[in-house]
Amino acid sequence: QVVPMRLSAALSLFRPALPLALGLSLGCSLSLLMVSWTQGDPDQACGDELVNGGFFPGSHREDSHGGRGGRDDGDDFQPRIVPYHKDPNKPHKKVLRTRYIHTELGIRERLLAGVLTSRATLNTLAVAVNRTVAHHFHRTFFFTGVRSAKPPHGMAVVAHGDDRPVWLMYETVRHLHQHHGNDYEWFYLVQDDTYTHAERLTELAGHLSAGQDLYMGRAEEFIGGEERARYCHGGYGYLLSRSLLARLQPHLDTCRNDILSVRPDEWLGRCIIDYLGLSCKEEHQEMKYNYFELGKNADPEREDSPRFKNAFTVHPVSEADLMYRLHKRFSQIELDRTYREIQQLQIQINNLSELTPEGKAGVTWPVGINPPFRPKTRFEVISWEYFTEEHIYSCADGSPKCELRGADRADVTAVLETAVERLNERYQPQLRFRKLHLLNGYRRFDPTRGMEYMLDLALEAFTQKGHSQVIARRVELLRPLSTIEIIPMPYVTEATRVQVILPVTARVQDHVSNFLDMYAMNTLDTHDNVLLTFLFIYDHFDAQRVSQADVFAGVKSMIGEVEKRYGDVKIPWISVKTEVPSQVKLMDIISKKHPVDTLFFLASVWTEVSGDFLNRCRMNAISSWQVFFPIHFQEYNPAIVYREQQPSAAASSFTSEGLRDGHFDRHVFDEACFYNSDYMAARSKMAADILDNDELLESMDVYELFIRYSGLHVFRAVEPALVQKYARRDCNPHLSEDVYHRCVLSNLEGLASRSHLAMALFEQEQANST
Repeated sequence: QVVPMRLSAALSLFRPALPLALGLSLGCSLSLLMVSWTQGDPDQACGDELVNGGFFPGSHREDSHGGRGGRDDGDDFQPRIVPYHKDPNKPHKKVLRTRYIHTELGIRERLLAGVLTSRATLNTLAVAVNRTVAHHFHRTFFFTGVRSAKPPHGMAVVAHGDDRPVWLMYETVRHLHQHHGNDYEWFYLVQDDTYTHAERLTELAGHLSAGQDLYMGRAEEFIGGEERARYCHGGYGYLLSRSLLARLQPHLDTCRNDILSVRPDEWLGRCIIDYLGLSCKEEHQEMKYNYFELGKNADPEREDSPRFKNAFTVHPVSEADLMYRLHKRFSQIELDRTYREIQQLQIQINNLSELTPEGKAGVTWPVGINPPFRPKTRFEVISWEYFTEEHIYSCADGSPKCELRGADRADVTAVLETAVERLNERYQPQLRFRKLHLLNGYRRFDPTRGMEYMLDLALEAFTQKGHSQVIARRVELLRPLSTIEIIPMPYVTEATRVQVILPVTARVQDHVSNFLDMYAMNTLDTHDNVLLTFLFIYDHFDAQRVSQADVFAGVKSMIGEVEKRYGDVKIPWISVKTEVPSQVKLMDIISKKHPVDTLFFLASVWTEVSGDFLNRCRMNAISSWQVFFPIHFQEYNPAIVYREQQPSAAASSFTSEGLRDGHFDRHVFDEACFYNSDYMAARSKMAADILDNDELLESMDVYELFIRYSGLHVFRAVEPALVQKYARRDCNPHLSEDVYHRCVLSNLEGLASRSHLAMALFEQEQANST
């Protein structure tokens, strides 16, 4: 959604957009500092000294002779150094470090959600809970008695094996303490027929002090109502603190045997009251647990009471459709509140601007957004892209003009619609505007604030009396960047072994020598955790003559020389016979010969393997999450680029400077990093389509396989550490039309840059003219 817009300098409109999330993957590590101290007795305890005044100048401790220890009154405090000496007679103990910092420092996550469901509602109400609010919690578990035959995909379901409500509650509380008691400060339990406003509940838990015993929810009287103690109604959910859960754990078995109750929430409340002496609270530390009881046949769109708008939970929710309608209603309520808060902040900024040295002139547009980036040199100037409704004049391939497609077309359409909509909101009912066409359009991305637009519009303006006139006006719009979102990523390490797969045909075997030299220098000499497997591809003619004259005999002798040079290295090979060497057919053979947790790097004979790239292969390929297809840097044809001159040493090196005489080849998808388990999962989904189309295996490559048959992230990015020398590839016409077309384009664009080609043509014309 495009947001702020202004018409000339006097008009300033602001409408906030939905957040534009920027995915960041942050990693950090903590190192312990070890210092050798020089004074004192290593066996002397230091804890009491630290507590009783060793680190506090205002405290004193009586020594064994009755005098004051530490310092005299009025003197500067002198700290006493507690020494550390390593005893050479004692065996050395290896210090085991935790994987994450928060484990070592004892930092816990704030809130875990547990949803009590059943076999009958697991695929309906529980799925609705998972789709609406579960992703707002750090972890969400669904507890049931008996698991259904086909549990929903993507949900953490824990089956206890018994459908009795009280037994389910007992097993759930015991499971939370046993498996997650040390990882979370608060535990939220709720039924699956309850809608939860996850963000408000998380905010409530964030304001409550950790380390206290608290049982918080909607307080309900016990049957009979004679005692003052209350239990928390399970339909509206309740919060349990970690310390309460730890104190309750020893009494759970006793409560299960001694307390008779039909309702699980009443049973839990009775257990907490009898053995911990705590009653359910609706308010604690001036924080109130808000809830709303939904009436029968209620319409969420018509609920407008403050109690409904401020509720954390809504109960009862009888159908999954009602859950989605509640979620839509509360999302709209939060969005309206956000808009009002932004307007109030803008008013405050305008009022406070009068007190600044620049006055109101110092207020940037839009109010509250960072001012535009001001370049200090001409090299920092952010260029504008010119576009019309059909074309854009800044193309990714360097062409001066290309057609608006895909996301670019959707972006321009949304900008034009928003511009006319905001103009009508501003000037109605006096004027109403209708867009005729776009005269000129400009856009640029400012990394400090967002995407900026300038539009010259031809508009037809209508008055209240029906008169109309065609006018041209310039409007400015901004799609601002919003809060940065940290996207959690699975744990990966650079110690993973990489299995390099190198397919070789008879036509390209001449390039294997350079591949082996670079592989030995960058991996074998450095003892990198890498294995190499050759895949020799014979056609029908060569396969028949393999016993008399093996076409790959030279390559196999080179492999033997490498194995002889590195005694502990074995380079296996696999021989296959096929006329159409498609990637999928070849990977089917390789996949069956390796474990499911193998990390493959599918290479080509022109690939020059480096340690930096292998580490990025390990980091970017994540099992069950992401596959990596790097875009290698292809050097241009030296006969055209340098002509009669010799390339300089800098240009022929593989440093960042050496990337001048080449380009990143976006048409080649030969190199890929992925796990065997991910390939097997995608391949199994493809099996049904092969029955209807036998030629699918021959026409599809691995990239298209992951795109069409896996739900993984397909990460495609330029890779400067993956450099290839120039080589003209032989395009196999037996492969699919798309693969063949990409191969032809790669050959054509890999000849040289436009300037090099132009210079070569110019020199040729000059030679012909003379």
